[in-house]
Amino acid sequence: MKLGMIGLGRMGANMAQRLLADGHEVVGLDAQLMPRQAFEQQGGQSVESLRALLQQLPAPRVLWLMLPAGAITQAMIDELLPLLAPGDTLVDGGNSFYQDSVRRAREYAQHQLNYLDCGTSGGVWGLKEGYCLMIGGERKAVEQLTPLFQALAPAPDRGWAHVGPPGAGHFTKMIHNGIEYGMMQAYAEGFAMLNKKTEFELDLHQIADLWREGSVVRSWLLDLTTSALETNPTLAGIAPHVSDSGEGRWAAAEAIALDVSAPVITLALLERLRSRETDSYSDKLLAAMRKGFGGHDITHK
Repeated sequence: MKLGMIGLGRMGANMAQRLLADGHEVVGLDAQLMPRQAFEQQGGQSVESLRALLQQLPAPRVLWLMLPAGAITQAMIDELLPLLAPGDTLVDGGNSFYQDSVRRAREYAQHQLNYLDCGTSGGVWGLKEGYCLMIGGERKAVEQLTPLFQALAPAPDRGWAHVGPPGAGHFTKMIHNGIEYGMMQAYAEGFAMLNKKTEFELDLHQIADLWREGSVVRSWLLDLTTSALETNPTLAGIAPHVSDSGEGRWAAAEAIALDVSAPVITLALLERLRSRETDSYSDKLLAAMRKGFGGHDITHK
């Protein structure tokens, strides 16, 4: 199958590489020259414009979008709409908000175009290990692209699924990332306590590696934690600043909208926000309140 990959950042380029390795033809498009050149060196073909990309693809055309969620993705979807022909399919493999995907699928359907929202998990390891694909959209369109999903997944019969109608793929990925936030926070807090128990002189890398075998808390996140502690046990040089890409915020808001109690996911998100406060006003105010009611000392800079 021949398709166009729009966005040759690390994730998009890795996915394209996996498709090439499976025998598919991929034509890449990126606004920057260097990603296009790198893709060509890896055996792919690249073009400089959207129109040139569409001319390279046989009908019905298949395009896979790997761009940051938000305005840049919406702009590309809007630009594509008048250029596509009935029967063409656009797959949004980024982390778009699921309600945007529902709206976009409805708009594309009015022009007899297929729109699939594909939540994609696997990160930088996806090229080697395969990607977990959570696909939303019309079943017929999903079935037509089955060879692509099978090539990108860890195996043809696992790691990918048509999870529901338009929007379901990105909704599932949003919840997946919310769970990820909570799991990461639990590991971080647990290892912080292990690190604080200095009288036991615990080897945190040893413990992380130990838990990888037979333990109920073993996971890929623990594998990554073990690797990090092996190469940098004191985490020297790492700033205590944790970013979020948006899905955790959406998941917390969705929990409120659905009347679902999700304290772990929500607090994990808030801890990420807190990590960015280099000069925390709230902590200063807490210290002042403790001084006021209990006479506790205030530590000055």
